Amino acid sequence: MSITIYVANLPKHIKEQQIQALFSPYGDVHSVKLINDIDTGEPLGYGFIEMDNNAGNQAIQALSGKEFEGQSLQVNQARGRSTDR
Repeated sequence: MSITIYVANLPKHIKEQQIQALFSPYGDVHSVKLINDIDTGEPLGYGFIEMDNNAGNQAIQALSGKEFEGQSLQVNQARGRSTDR
């Protein structure tokens, strides 16, 4: 089983490879997706990482609140989108 991790408060210049390197000490990183603004293409400072459950939970515990490139990371399990609007 795998877990999707939400990571926010990322510096705008960060690349997917840097996020993979940050999370990989905790286990295999299956995918990294940094989110960009649809209109401008500018990074929005958050993204999603997919890892195995155990590795992902360890990464969340270790990296939540950790300072990275001068910013305190927000790291938790991603929740599904709400369809109630």
